[in-house]
Amino acid sequence: MLVADMKPISRAELVYGFTPEPGLVAVEHLPGETTDAMTLFVRRDGRLLTRQEPFTPFLWLTKAEWLQGFDPPPDTVRLAGDNPLRYLAQFPTWNALEKALAHLRKATGRTPSDPGAPYFVLRDPVQQFLLATGRTSFGEMVLPDLSALYVDIETDCDPARDFSNAERPEDRILAIALADGQGWELVLDGRELDERRLLQEFCRVVRQRDPDLIAGHNLFRFDLPYLVTRAKRNRVALDLGRNGSLLTARASRYTAAERTVAFTHYHVHGRHLADTYLLALGYDVSYRALEHHSLKAVARHFGVAAPGRTYLEGRQIAATFRTDHAAFLRYARDDIRETAAIAPILLNAFFAQSMLLPLPLEAVCLRGTASKVEALLLREYLRTRQSIPAPDPPQAFAGGYTDLFYEGLARNVHHCDVRSLYPSILLREGRNPRHDAGGVFLQLLAHLRDFRLEAKQRAREPGQPPAVAGRWEALQTTFKLLINSFYGYLGFPLARFNDYDLAASVTEIGREILRGMVATLRDLGAQPIEIDTDGIYFTPPEGLTASTLADFHERFRAHLPPGIEVEFDGQYPAMFSYKMKNYALLEADGAVIIKGAALKSRGLEPFLRDHLRDWLTLTLNGRAEDIPAMTARRREDIAQRRLPITALAKTEWLSDSPATYQRKREAGGKSRQAAYEVALASGRGYQAGDAVSYYVTGEKKSVPVHAHAKLVSAFNPQQRDENVAYYVAKLDALIKKLDARLPESEPPNDDQPTLF
Repeated sequence: MLVADMKPISRAELVYGFTPEPGLVAVEHLPGETTDAMTLFVRRDGRLLTRQEPFTPFLWLTKAEWLQGFDPPPDTVRLAGDNPLRYLAQFPTWNALEKALAHLRKATGRTPSDPGAPYFVLRDPVQQFLLATGRTSFGEMVLPDLSALYVDIETDCDPARDFSNAERPEDRILAIALADGQGWELVLDGRELDERRLLQEFCRVVRQRDPDLIAGHNLFRFDLPYLVTRAKRNRVALDLGRNGSLLTARASRYTAAERTVAFTHYHVHGRHLADTYLLALGYDVSYRALEHHSLKAVARHFGVAAPGRTYLEGRQIAATFRTDHAAFLRYARDDIRETAAIAPILLNAFFAQSMLLPLPLEAVCLRGTASKVEALLLREYLRTRQSIPAPDPPQAFAGGYTDLFYEGLARNVHHCDVRSLYPSILLREGRNPRHDAGGVFLQLLAHLRDFRLEAKQRAREPGQPPAVAGRWEALQTTFKLLINSFYGYLGFPLARFNDYDLAASVTEIGREILRGMVATLRDLGAQPIEIDTDGIYFTPPEGLTASTLADFHERFRAHLPPGIEVEFDGQYPAMFSYKMKNYALLEADGAVIIKGAALKSRGLEPFLRDHLRDWLTLTLNGRAEDIPAMTARRREDIAQRRLPITALAKTEWLSDSPATYQRKREAGGKSRQAAYEVALASGRGYQAGDAVSYYVTGEKKSVPVHAHAKLVSAFNPQQRDENVAYYVAKLDALIKKLDARLPESEPPNDDQPTLF
């Protein structure tokens, strides 16, 4: 039975959980006939210890009568407060809870996922246990303390096919590359072992090394499904669990902004699984900096590409296995080294979040920020036995202040960032969501802010080991992400403590503060270029020295309202402002940063992205006179068919399966789309989330793309058939757009000579 803990709680307990468990690396549900338990895996002094603790599943109800007559009767507790979900029902086993949910579905006519249901349940037993006991993972640990195993497989493929298919008998696993990130590496070689022995040896190595974490790039969508299918074909039990159990699997989806990826969510008992491909998708939502989400592109982005690494195209791998086995092995080793290098970079923030959140690491990696804020709120409401609200129905409210004051090329551009604008307003106004009777929301927000400042300071302390400094840096980043999620939580339709009126009020105050900042910049002689929610690009007054620039900063800060802080965090020799939220920056070292979908859209073919980057680079460096010659060279390359077909091809991700698209087409709900049409025509087993690369054939510049699209894999370099007129017309259309924004020879405003 859960017992209320009403003792005063410290700020650390509110944020990190109220039951310290240093070294907790995993928790697993242990169902029983009459009672359930949890197995805790704890690392202490270099050893892995296990123990069991009782577990009491629970759910919330609006009234106890909903479970009247249910057998076995739950232990029901009346919660404090007037929020609608004011009863806590506790069950001896998870099986009993599932039967109670079936009873409630029938009694109420509402499913558990319905926000308006008169009951609420968390469907993850591990989350329930962590929530109820106040525990979190990885206390007093740093990421390198985790025992990790990184996995990457290489597979055979029929030369007549483009992709390996685990269902085809001949497409066997050629190698399984493994590494621990600490220097140990192993390549299980398919030339030395048949596939059955390869899989058996893989299982033996996993059991022997006993990792807390297994990670790979595209682990959920390729490596694990392939291993599972081939293991079944070879009658090998993938008994990778710490209790000797097989992998479990369920269908799942991961959403990162506009991308939704279907995948099979595998789980291994007592271990965490992490897919760096999905983590890269999430990373790119925030930074929009990745050219692609492949292992090689992510490694290049983070500067950890293996030195002198061997690169092989997908269709070359199987052939190289047979014709140049040494090169194949180098490729496999380079892949696993890059996997081991990018994983800690992408995982560090999620590892740090796991120290705060009552969620297992796998869930922390895949869930949205709103559910993380709610987990913190629910933990305290459960501890203090307070009733919880139902979500308010969705309401529209005005967004943040964005504006564009100048288009074109600007010199000597500075950036001013408002530190956590909306959270700062929430704390300054002192307003909790209207259903947060316990006032937990602002307590959490204030403590997270304080902890972030402390962690930021600790990360910069001299003389500490890099791993310790990295831990504090990861924590301060985690605190920042969570802090900035609190405002968004208020406007999230499924959030139980949402408050649209408060969200609208905070946004309105934010807009007024930002308008005041723009006015102050102008009064001080600066020229604003663009403002986007909480940051301003501007050119300062001419002639400032280092000391007078510092004085300018202080005079600007003097006009800010109490509780609002800014950071002048960037200076750039040049900026090209294309349109709202689309611009390019020239850094002092000559690097070019491109922001915005219009300037770096993956919907553009690579040759157009290349042209855009070259145009921006020349413009930012004051070499606009070189643009016509650059343009002529690219047009000639297209006309003479010198560009690789991959430069002309468009890659699109399927949001539906081709079969679903076809049903919608037949029902009249969709126009023809090239990616789906070529996927259907190929006869291959494409699914939602897959990428399709195609190019356009024909001779006229205006052709229906869906009827002239062809898979890149079907391209014959000896008989090139790309549509030259079509691609030249696309280049000309982009040139026309860009030329309309070429810098003028004279500044547009004599009062602002730094803009031209």
